[in-house]
This record gives sequence, C-alpha cells and structure tokens, in this order.
Amino acid sequence: MNFIESIKERAKLDKKTIILPESMDSRVLEAASKIIEEDICNIIVIGDKNSINIPGAMVIDPSNYFFTDELANKLYELRKEKGMTLEKAHELLLNDYMYFACMLVKTGRADGVVSGACHATSDTLRPALQIIKGDPKYNFVSSFFLMETKDSEFGDDGILVFSDSGLVEYPTSEELAKIAAMSAESFDYLVEDEPIVAMLSYSTKGSAKSEYVDKVVEATNLVKSKYSNLKIDGELQLDAAICPEVAKRKAPDSDVAGKANVLIFPNIDAGNIGYKLVERFAHATAYGPITQGMAAPVNDLSRGSNVDEIIGVVAITAVQAQK
Repeated sequence: MNFIESIKERAKLDKKTIILPESMDSRVLEAASKIIEEDICNIIVIGDKNSINIPGAMVIDPSNYFFTDELANKLYELRKEKGMTLEKAHELLLNDYMYFACMLVKTGRADGVVSGACHATSDTLRPALQIIKGDPKYNFVSSFFLMETKDSEFGDDGILVFSDSGLVEYPTSEELAKIAAMSAESFDYLVEDEPIVAMLSYSTKGSAKSEYVDKVVEATNLVKSKYSNLKIDGELQLDAAICPEVAKRKAPDSDVAGKANVLIFPNIDAGNIGYKLVERFAHATAYGPITQGMAAPVNDLSRGSNVDEIIGVVAITAVQAQK
C-alpha cells in the first residue's frame, strides 16, 4: 500500500467532514465524487444546489442556508475590532465561499477546508488566519508539501516533506527553527516514521560563509537545544542531505546527512522552486501546501493540481482533523 492509500485508510477509521468551497472548478467536483465513492470522509460543497449533483455530498448555498444570518453575526463579532460591519459580514459570506467555509469550521459544523484549485494561496489562507486562527500551542503557522516520489532510495521510501514552500516568505532563524520542529512533528504524524531533518543551505558545514548560512546554523542550534531527541543537522546542501555517497565526503560525522526525509528550505523562493522542480522533472506527486499550526486544518492546493492530488490533500486534511 502506497503512502496516500494508507492515509485514505486512516481517514476512513474516523470520518471527518471536509469542505470544498470551489464548486466552480470541475476538478474539485470530480474529486468530491470520487471521495464519496471511496468513502474517505464526509464532504460539504459550497455552491448552487441546482447545478451541483454529487450524490452523498452535502451542498450548501450561502444565499439560502438557514444559518447564514447566524454565521454573519458571528463573523461580525469576531472581526468588528478590525472594522467589520454586519453588512460586510453578510456580503463576504454570500460572495466569498472561503469565508463561508471557515465560518462553518469555526462554529463546529465541519472539521477542515481544502481550497486553492482556482484561487491564489492568499485567498485561501487569509480567511483561515482571520477566522480559524492559529493553535495557541504553536503561536505560528507555516506550511509544507508532502512529496511522493518514484525513487525509494530518497527520503522515507520516496516520501519527503519540503518546508516552508508556500507560506512563510523569509523566515528569521527563530521562525526557521519553528518550521523545522513543526515539520518534524507533521512528518511523524502523517508518515508514521521517524523524521530526519536537514536544514538546507548552499553551504555544507562551513564550506561557505555569509549571513544567510549563519541564519541556518543558528536555527539548527535553536532546534537542537529545545528538542534534543530530534535528528536534525545543518547547514547542509541538498545533495549532502539526501545522497549517502555525497554525505560521506561532505559531512562524514553527521547522523542526518544522506538520510534526510524532512527538508527545511531557507526561504520560500528555494522551497517553492524546489518542490516544483521535483514534481515536474522527477514526476513526483506534490500534496499541498499543507498548513501546520492552525487551530483546525485548512489546506491549500496548487492551481496545477490534478484530481488525484486534490483527493490526496482532502484525505490528509481529514487525518489532520483526527489529531
């Protein structure tokens, strides 16, 4: 059984309700139908009931939903100190399905949201951060891509986490340390194996000197000081992190080099370019961006996602909701 099939089976054990607000996208509707057929989780689709026919899914039209007024009042209360009015709350819920979806989660009517097939990341995550907000345990939200590659010699039988590739643009050393710790926890929970974390750089163990390398080194030391049992090392170049033969030459004393399955990129430029290179050139499957640190799971999709990738992200979201 491959990784995503195991995630689907875990989702079925404790079925959660996941919202798909992008009913205007045919890929999302096809994914919703297949999710229902496979009985992975319960599905809510936001949109016009007259134009959506997905047996087994709940279709909610904000314009005639019995609880829309209640949701608008709640949204107003949540955001009035930020200038929200009751009229604006109604307008947002009727015209921006992501806000409506987040309010359903906020009020306990659903467990998670997956969006982004035809919207920018900011359109998906802004309502989530405003309404659902971060988990106080972390006080920080970041994201990762779960990469399922065809080459079992890398990562954990071909499975790797790339972080942060979708949300935090230029993290400080403290933020980079948080991203590393959270990504390790996400890997442990989703992949159910030991995370081995590489803090990536263009330098390996002092081969280059700059403030950018120093930031990665400092972040690595911060994580080591707080999580002494976590396997983490840096700074490491990508080849030293995942290729055993290179690791022997560049970082022979590292217990991470050559074995890493969690790759922490120094900034979003590197992370985003990196995952897309692997996705396109290595024909890997990229699930995400998956958020971590939210009070409830709200996950983004690449606008290039296919139906199977959407199904995979929904299944991952359902498993996150179980936690």
